[in-house]
Amino acid sequence: MTSSSDPSPADADGLTGPSGTSVAFGILWSLIVAGGVAIIGIIIGAVLVAAAAIGLQTAAITITPLLQIVLSLALATGVGFGGVALAYLWYRGSGIRYIGFQIPSLRDIAFSFGGYIASLALLITAAAIISTIGAETAPNTAAQAGMENPEILLLLIPASFLLIAPGEELLYRGIVQNRLCETLPVPIAIILASLIFASIHYFSLAGAPQARLVSISILVLPTLVFGTVYELTNNLVVPVLVHGAYNATLFSLLYITIKFGGRLAQTPGIV
Repeated sequence: MTSSSDPSPADADGLTGPSGTSVAFGILWSLIVAGGVAIIGIIIGAVLVAAAAIGLQTAAITITPLLQIVLSLALATGVGFGGVALAYLWYRGSGIRYIGFQIPSLRDIAFSFGGYIASLALLITAAAIISTIGAETAPNTAAQAGMENPEILLLLIPASFLLIAPGEELLYRGIVQNRLCETLPVPIAIILASLIFASIHYFSLAGAPQARLVSISILVLPTLVFGTVYELTNNLVVPVLVHGAYNATLFSLLYITIKFGGRLAQTPGIV
């Protein structure tokens, strides 16, 4: 999805041009860069949240569950993921066209709606299969905090559109998936980017390792939809809308269930 005005993939990452390196090395380097950017985003986000928490505690400010969620959304997802993505674009000398960011057309809106329905359908199907075989899943820690403090869910609903989806899609679709597409077939790039994205949620899940892996296998499914609509539209706004609506729906259902129908044990589909 890179524009013609962007540097060549190899040159942009500090390598010799395609004629000076093997295809296999180019693919390997693409995987290293994509994985490295994803890891750096997580590390910087975690460091920012930890630093903010220490500063608040030093100032004798109690860190409530709600404040913890706010810090994570603003610093980890917003500044951490978004900042790393923008820093990578600056390093490469790439413009905003590299990630494809524009006002959605009617076609884009149609793909957004279709992607939203598809992601929920995949989640429902996966949940039914997991329930049938009796596999244990791990709950999302943010949703788990919302179960204890439902007002957090009311924050997470708009945050899904304003911070969570934009930050995550900018880094994992705009940068990671795009970088993989430079050396790999698009379907393979989508799958690998989805696996990387779902895997980073291991740390945002609670429970036994096996249960977390089951939940990650579920998370891959809607993520594949996000990556697919991105490639079909060449517009980052589309997966942001799909991702935001998907998460907002799950948070809304969780809130309604807690307030009017009891408690949900697990919410493995939130990304």
